[in-house]
Amino acid sequence: MGRFNHYSFLRRKYGKSIFVDSEHLSPEALEKKHRLENDPSFRKNHMEYMSGMEIIESDVCANVMAQMNSYDYSKYTAEDVKAALEHNTCTIEDFKALLSPAAEPFLEQMAERARLETSKHFGNTVYLFTPLYIANYCENYCVYCGFNCYNHINRMKLSMEQIEKEMKVIADSGMEEILILTGESHTQSNVEYIGEACKLARKYFRMVGLEIYPVNTDEYKYLHECGADYITVFQETYDSDKYETLHLLGHKRVWPYRFDAQERALRGGMRGVAFSALLGLSDFRKDALASALHVYYLQRKYPHAEMSLSCPRLRPIINNDKINPLDVHEKQLCQIICAYRIFLPFVGITVSSRESAEFRNGIVKIAATKVSAGVSTGIGDHDSKYNGKETDEVQGDEQFEIDDNRSLDKMYQDIEGEGLQPVLNDYLYV
Repeated sequence: MGRFNHYSFLRRKYGKSIFVDSEHLSPEALEKKHRLENDPSFRKNHMEYMSGMEIIESDVCANVMAQMNSYDYSKYTAEDVKAALEHNTCTIEDFKALLSPAAEPFLEQMAERARLETSKHFGNTVYLFTPLYIANYCENYCVYCGFNCYNHINRMKLSMEQIEKEMKVIADSGMEEILILTGESHTQSNVEYIGEACKLARKYFRMVGLEIYPVNTDEYKYLHECGADYITVFQETYDSDKYETLHLLGHKRVWPYRFDAQERALRGGMRGVAFSALLGLSDFRKDALASALHVYYLQRKYPHAEMSLSCPRLRPIINNDKINPLDVHEKQLCQIICAYRIFLPFVGITVSSRESAEFRNGIVKIAATKVSAGVSTGIGDHDSKYNGKETDEVQGDEQFEIDDNRSLDKMYQDIEGEGLQPVLNDYLYV
């Protein structure tokens, strides 16, 4: 099959194919890659669980998908939006109106309502954290991700000694909350390896989060016992058909197992869970609706748990600068975040360094409650990035390009300059 004979969807969305071949792949690997890209029958059923994946009984997925599949945002009018903004409590129907194109002219009113809700429930506080990538090996082929198994990048897995060194550098900067991330490789980054990293993190940080591949309930219990307090899982897109065309190989291909990850984590004892769609992969309004409803329905089952939403957009990746959200502009992103806050007033909202400093400075005054600082998406490079130290040590390549490169000190100062109170941590691990 020809290299550029790919899905018309991706061609329409990105102008040219986002599939990139590497000269480092063997002919056999290239043949398999092209067949995965072009022949759906060659790929495993994305709705069937793989061996070892836990299946739980839950009605959350059915509830979310019923609402998403029936959502016709073109039917909402300006009057629907006005009514939604007048209601003291935002219903699901109101939320749908606020996500619709009809709400775009009401962005200022939405922002003011969101600001009031944020102030009421969170005061003027903004929480700060930083991610730490400890490995970038991955067994999945997700076509938009820099870590995907076919992308020719510098792969690296930090030893425990290297992990501790990175954590010391981050802790010395003043950071008290860390988010540990890996590529999705069960062989290179097994649960025990991640658990040991959590134990180290507890020595240096008051709050430890994980953004790793989904695991079973007993494994989440083990990771919590090792020191992890919350987990983040991106569903990427709630459109299961579109998901199938973007996740072509690996455990991540199984859409329903990924969907239930947060619920398994809560059953495993995690205090908090975070949700997100990667906006720009599919219809962003439907993905935003499904993300929020995922939280909404789980809140009702697990009222004790802390839940939060992230709002990431696609970013360019190494070897492919064509990865960008061509249909989710800052105005639409602001609309989504404001709608989230109005619909889910108690939920934390994180805006990452994927977005610009200007956007993040503005959105924390309206609806966002958490931002990252001092960010690197590479492996083993914090000493050089934080302290400017030259090193001959091998470093792993980044997952994607960030936009906001501010240090913790700079982020802290800028938040204070906006009249807000930056907070490094106010949690106790139990």
